[in-house]
Amino acid sequence: MSHNEKSPHQSPVHDTRESQPGLDSLAPSDGSHRPTPEPTPPGTQPTAPGSFNDPGIFRATAPGSLKAPETANDKLTALDTFRKGSENHALTTNQGVRIADDQNSLRAGSRGPTLLEDFILREKITHFDHERIPERIVHARGSAAHGYFQPYKDLSDITKAAFLCDPQKITPVFVRFSTVQGGAGSADTVRDIRGFATKFYTEEGIFDLVGNNTPIFFIQDAHKFPDFVHAVKPEPHWAIPQGQSAHDTFWDYVSLQPETLHNVMWAMSDRGIPRSYRTMEGFGIHTFRLINAQGKATFVRFHWKPLAGKASLVWDESQKLTGRDPIRIFTAGIWSRSGFSPPGSVGGHRSGRFPGIRAGPTTHCRRG
Repeated sequence: MSHNEKSPHQSPVHDTRESQPGLDSLAPSDGSHRPTPEPTPPGTQPTAPGSFNDPGIFRATAPGSLKAPETANDKLTALDTFRKGSENHALTTNQGVRIADDQNSLRAGSRGPTLLEDFILREKITHFDHERIPERIVHARGSAAHGYFQPYKDLSDITKAAFLCDPQKITPVFVRFSTVQGGAGSADTVRDIRGFATKFYTEEGIFDLVGNNTPIFFIQDAHKFPDFVHAVKPEPHWAIPQGQSAHDTFWDYVSLQPETLHNVMWAMSDRGIPRSYRTMEGFGIHTFRLINAQGKATFVRFHWKPLAGKASLVWDESQKLTGRDPIRIFTAGIWSRSGFSPPGSVGGHRSGRFPGIRAGPTTHCRRG
């Protein structure tokens, strides 16, 4: 048999179309149904059928498609001058020791095992292992907002801090409200002390005014703080109650520590369940020593006074809201009021009262 003759046992020659899925016969003949074999830039796609072979030809998709939402705003931009970047900074360890490389481990020889004396590797791995910050023990549930701070009058008679001495000076602030006992998923409407912490981004540095909605605290000695927190937290054998303090371990502690009774009376009063963060007073927990240009010192306590007035929930209201909508009246209340009337003013005590400081309308809110 010659080479030109077809063998009767030779396999038939199949057309390449036989290897394609049967549904291709129903697809457009121009191939426009085929996906692009390579990723395209976000927000773009090929212009015409078959253009996946020419990745240089694209057209924009619908506005905003495949793009992250714009999160920048004027309030966040105003804080840029107070942030410090890493430009022109040498590569260092966490302790500030300059290093040349954090990409290659120290080894025993060119292909040997990694050595434990490589402190750069140990520090980097340790830092990585601790990147996830666990939920904080107290004040885990909170809401926060940006705003501004402006003095009513010149207070240079008691301080030389620039942000308190010019009635025209506006200082960016960030405030966080919180409950104390409950976790991050607990209700806002429980009977509890509320945190009221404000951060002032002044030209001379950051000034923190840490506060609560009561002017005093349960204990005086910091040695007792871990014991108090353990007593007020949920009982360990059944994790109840969540977010408030009506349980045996709390009352056992109170009965054994008479100094707690003053703040217990505040917590069990109407102030223990404020109607919203906008109708809640705040009290700085520290006494500050202000010094004027002449070197004269004055001891001061700061108090926040809500311009909307004080208002509280009654117990039945609190119970119903805790079951039906435990966060809206506080967290969502701040969000819905964003950009409206000022929440409060701050005054202070020395020998008497002096005019306070008005806080401007919040222009951006977020849950903390």
